[in-house]
Parts: sequence; C-alpha cells; structure tokens
Amino acid sequence: MKDDTLAVASQWKLVWWGFKRHRVALVCGFVTVAIYLVAVFAPFLAPGSGQKTNADYTYAPPQALHFDWDTGLYVNPYTFKQDPETLALSFEADESKKAPVGFFVKGEPYDLLGFIPWDRHLFGPENPDGPPMYLLGTDSVGRDLLSRIIRGTTVSMSIGLVGVLLSLVLGVVLGGVSGYVGGRTDTLIQRVIEIIMSIPTIPLWMALFAAVPASWSQLERYFALTVVISLVGWTGMAREVRGKFFAVRGEEYVMAATADGAGRLRIMFRHMLPSFTSHIIANLSLSIPTVILAETALSFIGLGLQTPMISWGVLLQEAQNIRAVSTAPWMLIPGVAVVVTVLAMNFFGDGLRDAADPYKH
Repeated sequence: MKDDTLAVASQWKLVWWGFKRHRVALVCGFVTVAIYLVAVFAPFLAPGSGQKTNADYTYAPPQALHFDWDTGLYVNPYTFKQDPETLALSFEADESKKAPVGFFVKGEPYDLLGFIPWDRHLFGPENPDGPPMYLLGTDSVGRDLLSRIIRGTTVSMSIGLVGVLLSLVLGVVLGGVSGYVGGRTDTLIQRVIEIIMSIPTIPLWMALFAAVPASWSQLERYFALTVVISLVGWTGMAREVRGKFFAVRGEEYVMAATADGAGRLRIMFRHMLPSFTSHIIANLSLSIPTVILAETALSFIGLGLQTPMISWGVLLQEAQNIRAVSTAPWMLIPGVAVVVTVLAMNFFGDGLRDAADPYKH
C-alpha cells in the first residue's frame, strides 16, 4: 500500500486494513455475526418452540438426516425396542420408513422479531402430524434439544450484549472522570474498583442475585441478571478508560479545548473519548464472552434464569444428572455452543484489539 494512501486514510480505514490481515479474526467475525443473526431470527430457524413436550420420546437420541432423489431430505422414525431382561425401552431408527423433511414448513406459531405473527419455519417435518424430528435428540420430558439451543441463543447472546452495554456506560463515565479529574476523585473511584475486584466473582454474583425476589417474573429476573452482571463487570472497562484518559489529557488538542473555554464534560466526551473509540469497541467484543459465561454459570448453579425461559445456562442446568453423562450425552451439546461462541468472540476481539492501534507498526 502506498505511503500517501496511508497518510490520508482515516482511523477507521486503518483499523479495517489492519483487521483484514488477521485471517482467523476475520473468520471469527463472520461466525459472531452469524450467531447474532441466529439470535435475532431464532423462532424462524428453530424447527419448533422448544417448549412442546412428548412423554413418548423422553431422552430420545439424535436422528440422522438422510437424502435420496426420490424423497429428498428425510429422517427414519423412531421405533421402540424393549430389553427382555431389564424391560428397559430403547430407541432405534426404523429404516423401513421415511419422514420427509422440508423447508419453509408450517409449524408452531410465533412472533417473528417479536411482533410479526407467523407459523413458517426454515426446516422441519413436512407432515406436522406425522413422526417427530429430533436431530439433536430430546431432554427429560421429550422437548426438542435443537429447537431449545437455537431459542436459547436469543437470551444468552442478548444478555451478553445488554450486560456489556451497561458495563460500558459505567466504565466510560467513572473511568473517564477518574482519569481526567484525577486527585481525590481518582483515588476514591480506584479504591472502589479495587474493593469490587478483590471479592470473588461467583460469591458476589450469588449475593447480589439473592436479593432478587423469588416472586419476580422471568422477564424481571432476566433484567435483574443483566444488571447484576453489569454491576461487577464494569471495573475492567473503567481501568482501561482511565488509562487512556491519563494518556491523552496532556495532548495539545485537549489543552486547546481547555483554553477555548470548553467544559469538562465536552472535553471528555467530545474531544478525548473519540480518539480511542476503536480500543473501547475492541474491549467490548472481548467482554461479551465473559458476560455469556457469567449467565451460563449463574443459571447452571440455579441462581440465574429458570425454566420455562430458555438459555444455554438453563439447558446445561438440565444436564446436571448422571443420566445425561452416561446415557444421554447429547444433553451436553449446549456446552459446545457456549465454547464455540466464546472462542469466536475472543479471537474476533483479539483481532480488533490488535487492529485498533494502526500506528504501532
């Protein structure tokens, strides 16, 4: 790239050029966008609501998806087999029968984007009254695990995003005041941050969430969970912002704005903050996986969201029994979704963080 092109390029162009050089981060960026698209359109992408139970298919194993030119996509329906000694029932695929699988099929009604009534799903059994389709198996009451994982993406990913945005507000405001004002104000804010950071995270979450009334609805508990996570997660962002404000508060443009009579808030948020916005965005992308893991951990130990609300943490909580580990290992698949999401967003955030300083080379 020519030097004159670099000289006139904006900061965001330099960040984009730097980010494109990180191939792994670029791929993980597309994966992250795909996961959020799944979260937005989950009711359409999921074969069902994830709430429909079927006692005849308790802990049914995953079905294989097949294809032939006559039928197209199909699954073999379950057939039941009973052990003559233990009388235990097991599931086997009935290869003599085929249950066609189609696209844009009619199924359980839902509200697309929260306000558009619809009953079409991206894929599912062509005959809604025929044999069921469980590509990832079922849980302890016969609910489709694939639908529950896709539906849980909405809650888990939105908690990550909302929680980080709340942490951003606290971190930028308190960290900015600490770094720009300095003195006793800086000392007080830093001591508060150190006290919060010195408390073990899980016990602190447990103590804060224990204050939430048990009578609250699932929606209210969802909101409380995001607030609890944000009240703990803002400290790292505040430290980062404080350091940036310390680094630039002696720059000439800050001194010029001060001499021109600009107020403190205008100098902080109109002149200083935009100079390292890219760093904040990079830190945000690295913070979202932490919030997702926090929601998963709280729900897993029974202090977060609860059934009938669906999140990845709730699904993993339902796998807390020996049956899931020994005879129904597919109940642990939501953990794979958590791992893939956290890794993708961490690699994506690493690439953004490296690209956010385009002048370092």
